[in-house]
Amino acid sequence: MLLPRQVRIVEVGPRDGLQNEREIVPATIKLALIDQLATAGLTTIEAGAFVSPKWVPQMADSAAVLAGLQRRPGVSYPVLVPNLKGLESALAAGATEIAVFGAASETFSRRNINCSIAESLDRFRPVVELARQHGVKVRGYVSCALGCPYEGEVAPEKVAKVAGALHALGCYEISLGDTIGVGTPGKVQQMLEAVAWEAPMECLAGHYHDTYGQALANIYASLELGLATFDASIAGLGGCPYAAGASGNVATEDVIYLLNGLGIATGVDLDALVDAAAFICDVLKRPPASKVARALLAKRSANWE
Repeated sequence: MLLPRQVRIVEVGPRDGLQNEREIVPATIKLALIDQLATAGLTTIEAGAFVSPKWVPQMADSAAVLAGLQRRPGVSYPVLVPNLKGLESALAAGATEIAVFGAASETFSRRNINCSIAESLDRFRPVVELARQHGVKVRGYVSCALGCPYEGEVAPEKVAKVAGALHALGCYEISLGDTIGVGTPGKVQQMLEAVAWEAPMECLAGHYHDTYGQALANIYASLELGLATFDASIAGLGGCPYAAGASGNVATEDVIYLLNGLGIATGVDLDALVDAAAFICDVLKRPPASKVARALLAKRSANWE
C-alpha cells in the first residue's frame, strides 16, 4: 500500500471556523490570523463568505478582509458564495477563487440553503459559468457526505451523484464533508470509492468533522485510497449551525502531526501553526480543541518555566 507522498491542506478556519462564533471577530484579527496561516506554509486559506449578514453576521466584513489581505505568491484565498448576488459581490471585492456549497441530503439542503438538491445545482450553474468567464476558480462542497442530522445515514450513491454534478458543472475540486462527524474509516472508503466513479480522485478532498473522534482515522483511510487533499481548521474551530452538537472540523495541527509522522510532505511548519492556534484562541478566550496544539503549548510553557 502506497500513501500519497504529498498532501495539500485547505485551511478553513478563518471562514468555517469563525462563522458560528457568538462574538464578532474583527476583520483586523481575521487578517492577522490569515497572515499567520500563510506564514506557516498553508497555500489555500478560506478568507470569508459572501452570504447574507442576517444569517451569518460573522462574515459581513468579507469584502474588507479581501481588501486588506497581504496576498502572497502561490497562496489562494477562496470565499464561499451561495448565488449570483454573492458572486457579484465577491468579484467586486477582488476574489480569485470561490466555493459553492451543496448537500447530499434533501432535507439538509432545504434547511441550509432553502432549496432542493436539484434546485441548488441549477442555482450553481450560472455562478460557475460567470466565475469561469472572469478567470475565477470554483470549488464545490458536498455536505452530509456520510450522515445527515435529519435523515441519518446517507447512501454513497447520493454523494457520488452530487459530486459528479458539481464536477460536470466545472468545479475543479469537490470537498466531501462529514458535516456531523459520524463517519468511520470503512464507510469513508465506501463513499470515496462510489464518488470516484463520478469524479476523479485527484479532484476530491476530504472535509471531516471530529464529533466522534474519527477524523484522523478517516483521513488515514482516505490516504489509503490515494486522496491527497484535506480540509482542516486551525485549533479545531468551527461546527455546523444546522447540526446540533456537531463539533468542529479536524484541527489543522493534528492533521499535520499525523502527516509528518507518516513522512508525507505538506510544506506546513507545525510550530508556526501552533503559534497561529495560540493567537486565535487567545482572542476567543478558550484553549485549542487540537490535542497537538495543547500538548506543544504545554511543553513550551514547561520549558519556559
